[in-house]
Amino acid sequence: MLAHTDLKKGVKIILDGQPYEVLEASPLKIAQRRPIIQTRIKNFITGDVFEKNFHQGDTFEEAEILKLEAKFLYSHRDKYFFSEINNPAKRFDLTAQQIGRVSKFLKSNQIVEGIVFDDKIINIILPIKVQLKVIQSPPGIKAGRSEAGTKQVILETGAKINVPLFIKEGDVVEINTQTEEYVRRIE
Repeated sequence: MLAHTDLKKGVKIILDGQPYEVLEASPLKIAQRRPIIQTRIKNFITGDVFEKNFHQGDTFEEAEILKLEAKFLYSHRDKYFFSEINNPAKRFDLTAQQIGRVSKFLKSNQIVEGIVFDDKIINIILPIKVQLKVIQSPPGIKAGRSEAGTKQVILETGAKINVPLFIKEGDVVEINTQTEEYVRRIE
């Protein structure tokens, strides 16, 4: 069992029967001088992120989260279909809401990590950086010399991101999936 003081970034807990990961945790001393831990936590199943305060005396069970390699196969409507790398016959699907914003960076045959809780695959984690091809890029228009110019392009997955003006159609760019920002152009 974990106490409220054990809540730190990266700790995985079970709350109301569902697994959560602590994204941020900081002590907050109010409430008659009793320590309160203010956290931002993410639900592994739904992908929802919210803030929650934990008080002295709160205890939690540590979530047993396993990871396995999976391959993204295809998407249809709001469902995304995957298979295990070692066993392509073992397929599973997740909804767009479960995967969250990173679903726009998924392309066919991409390797991802599946998150397993209670022998069930509940979500996926994309690599931090992915390489995608630019399929639509408007011509760059130079702005004032005081700031670097950017433009919005469309990637092969349909995602729209801002990139520097020198990026053109057909270029392959590296994207940070956590910040959803351009990193560099791949030569």
